[in-house]
Amino acid sequence: MKAVTWQGRRNVSVDEVPDPRIQEPTDAIIAVSSSGLCGSDLHLYEVLGPYMSAGDILGHEPIGVVVEVGAEVRSLAVGDRVVVPFQIACGHCVMCESGLPTQCETTQVREYGSGAALFGYSKLYGQVPGAQAQYLRVPHADFTHISIPAGPDDSRFLYLSDVLPTAWQAVEYAGVPDGGSLVVLGLGPIGDMACRIGAHRGYRVIGVDRVPERLRRVSERGIETVDSAAIGDATIGDVIRDRTDGRGPDSVVDAVGMEAHGSPVAEFAQRAAGYLPDSISERLLDTAAVDRLAALDSAIDIVRRGGTISLSGVYGGMMDPLPMRILFDKQIQLRMGQANVKRWVGDLLPLLADGDPLGVESFATHRLPLSSAPRAYRDFQRKADGMVKVVLDPAA
Repeated sequence: MKAVTWQGRRNVSVDEVPDPRIQEPTDAIIAVSSSGLCGSDLHLYEVLGPYMSAGDILGHEPIGVVVEVGAEVRSLAVGDRVVVPFQIACGHCVMCESGLPTQCETTQVREYGSGAALFGYSKLYGQVPGAQAQYLRVPHADFTHISIPAGPDDSRFLYLSDVLPTAWQAVEYAGVPDGGSLVVLGLGPIGDMACRIGAHRGYRVIGVDRVPERLRRVSERGIETVDSAAIGDATIGDVIRDRTDGRGPDSVVDAVGMEAHGSPVAEFAQRAAGYLPDSISERLLDTAAVDRLAALDSAIDIVRRGGTISLSGVYGGMMDPLPMRILFDKQIQLRMGQANVKRWVGDLLPLLADGDPLGVESFATHRLPLSSAPRAYRDFQRKADGMVKVVLDPAA
């Protein structure tokens, strides 16, 4: 089959690789009809390269049709149409039954002290072959799937794999009071969708970014925006406080994470680590990694006293210098973590049934054949060609 494989820092290719096969009786195989390119894939493209091996198959946002099931799979049959969440979970351990499949005790990657195994996401999360491919092996398939209606249209349901539940959890964790205010930092796919969800819930939402196309997408839905590249000598906090009675918003979602614009020293350290031999670089990232904290620092400054910050952008640092005095003094609450996809499906499916209030049908900016993946990764990282959300088509 054809698959997108990691070959080195800023180097992915589309290669012929062996088709996946049933390895355990609880496995299923799906033929992938669409697969998303996620902002967190760019972390593998750049910062987390030391945890990758040449030939690793990327991707964790698939929708497709079941073509084979293991002998112990009970809830799936050949021909079923499914979305596959990005995390692999058993569904019956204490963590899964607590609504935390990201912490599944069956698939935890204990070697690296990580939570549940993820598709296509490095040794840190199990080195499981990913979904930017024609076929995907799905372990623990009875739980690691979302059944969806039969039909040719992938555009609504694809985003149940990651974007929708991640953005929903980000807003849920933000704890915005009824009729309250929410600032979203970073208007990539997750930040954009978090803005839409916040507005749908009736909050006052302000989206912040520096990329014109991303700001325009959000503002076209009637949501307030701030162009962080056009505020002169003011801080984002100053601008937001001017709009919120001098107090700041009730909640902030940081949808940026480790690759925030700014923090030049941390940026240099990240890039330098990427050029070291993998064995050295991996140990460095395990013990001394420092994130670019520009977005988190802004969130701490922006949010009102007694407010909540929700982190959905991925951070990987081990020695990040947090302003603990300010966090304590302002009584800021922090919530964070990988999205517990299956926990939020019941909330999200009604929004996909009809009406499309979140605009998922037109959410993708680019639909490309799988063969275009190298260009898609490059342009997505550079924020070129108006690229916000890419969907890859393995059949094209």
